Amino acid sequence: MSKQISIVIPLFNEEESLTPLWDWIQKTLSDKYTYEVLFIDDGSKDDSWKVIEGLAKNNSKIRGIKFQRNYGKSAALQKGFEACQGDVVVTMDADLQDSPEEIPELYDMIIKEDYDLVSGWKKKRHDPLSKTIPTKLYNWAARRITGIYLHDFNCGLKAYKNEVVKSIEVYGEMHRYIPVMAHRAGYKKIGEKIVQHQSRKYGTTKFGLSRFVRGPLDLLSIIFVSKFGKRPMHFFGFWGAVAFVLGFSLTAFVLIQKFIALANGMRHTLVADNPLFYLALTMLIVGSQLFMGGFLAEMISRNAPNRNQYEISERIGF
Repeated sequence: MSKQISIVIPLFNEEESLTPLWDWIQKTLSDKYTYEVLFIDDGSKDDSWKVIEGLAKNNSKIRGIKFQRNYGKSAALQKGFEACQGDVVVTMDADLQDSPEEIPELYDMIIKEDYDLVSGWKKKRHDPLSKTIPTKLYNWAARRITGIYLHDFNCGLKAYKNEVVKSIEVYGEMHRYIPVMAHRAGYKKIGEKIVQHQSRKYGTTKFGLSRFVRGPLDLLSIIFVSKFGKRPMHFFGFWGAVAFVLGFSLTAFVLIQKFIALANGMRHTLVADNPLFYLALTMLIVGSQLFMGGFLAEMISRNAPNRNQYEISERIGF
């Protein structure tokens, strides 16, 4: 039976916050909507899964997936997107910093205002500077690079049409750039809503230096793959041709310069002593390598392995 709302909640070591979060969701949605809640346990080391099992025994609205080990938030979201059944899919964090009270308005923006995706904007954040400063930097860079004007790409509280989450693939650290992937998949009506941000009550933040490094690289990956993922030869072949033509032109220039000097009895240096000769040789080699890289990428893209295969140890409600 189709639901109005699917709430996908990725989590890692959040045993203390799960019960109050579920109570908050129930209180907010009560009998106004048909909904399901998918808890995706990303290999927690604490008793998070036992808490989920306990909650699920008393309510059929709860479904769960437990990874064998920690794969990351993107993996958890991907599995949640694959399993969700609701007309509107809402994602939120499990740490009680995202308010379920925002869900009805997010639902209305998708259904009544026909947005493809609505991203939350935590205008007033309750995070340490070590997290807020990198986040602001990411958001500024993402706006400039993608042309999508959102204040908070990384906000975990978002709402989507079901067809949007079924049309994208999330891996690596790309969960923070889902609006970019959706936009490049053809879903152009992207909105934003100011949402409440609560202080963390339990546990510790999962934000670390590795995310600071990987985030920008994943953004560049999205831009590159969306443009050239299906035909990588268009990229590598073009730049290979440019490098090859430049190398060939420099070689011709060096040789013509040599022949002119010989014809006029002028002093000349050996070709092997001319720095331009080595630059030309380098360009020819680079051009050839880019061509080869393009051909290999073209072949790999035709037989791409499934990136989103994860070891799942347990399921609830499937």
